[in-house]
Amino acid sequence: MSDAIPSYAVAYLRDVEFGDEVIRYMREIDDTLRPFGGRFLVHGGDLDVREGHWNGALVIIGFPDRDSAVQWYESAAYQRILPLRLNNSVSMVALVDGVTPGHTGSARVDEILAG
Repeated sequence: MSDAIPSYAVAYLRDVEFGDEVIRYMREIDDTLRPFGGRFLVHGGDLDVREGHWNGALVIIGFPDRDSAVQWYESAAYQRILPLRLNNSVSMVALVDGVTPGHTGSARVDEILAG
């Protein structure tokens, strides 16, 4: 069993122009994810908004670890299709690590206070 902490690519997309370029991007992204163990966990869908105002789509892609997420994002295959999305949407994307089993909110407070 691996001790690697999973990592995630999290994207918030809005004003997506769903034309030929976005369709091509969506059809080709799966092949860019496979070599790095990436898989969609959330891919748009109907949001049940409980706080704030959402006017876009949420996408979360899971990876085995941070290195895999970075290598995917920086890969030639992904960089080749990235402009297809960037030129047809307003987006924010970040890579973030998950937490270890047993993680608690109070433990995070202790980490922050410890500096």
